[in-house]
Amino acid sequence: MKFLIDECLHTSLVEVARQRRHQANHVNWLGLSGATDWDLMPRIVAEDFTFVTNNARDFRKLYAKEEIHAGLVIIVPQVAPSRQRELFDAVLEAIAAEETLVNEVIEIVEEAGEAILRRYTLPP
Repeated sequence: MKFLIDECLHTSLVEVARQRRHQANHVNWLGLSGATDWDLMPRIVAEDFTFVTNNARDFRKLYAKEEIHAGLVIIVPQVAPSRQRELFDAVLEAIAAEETLVNEVIEIVEEAGEAILRRYTLPP
């Protein structure tokens, strides 16, 4: 898969993806820091990025408008970079056998200290 990490998440998530043999880049490294969410969407869709963010509310709305997309990963809790890496790695482990997340969303949340993945289709 080809991941694009949002600026609200640490740049070290790129290396987490690359260690698992995925392509990855960070919004900041593409000169897109400060771009509005709706300005990012055309690039995300055009380049078939699976987008990784913790901005659940805005990107759920934007992805719901897309007929087809390469997937969305939402790391729900606002946590330190080390925990972001652990949670993202847990997502990558869960999808290790898959080649794509077409029209799927994976959210990882923490409940009582445990990481829980929720997966659903968007648009429904």
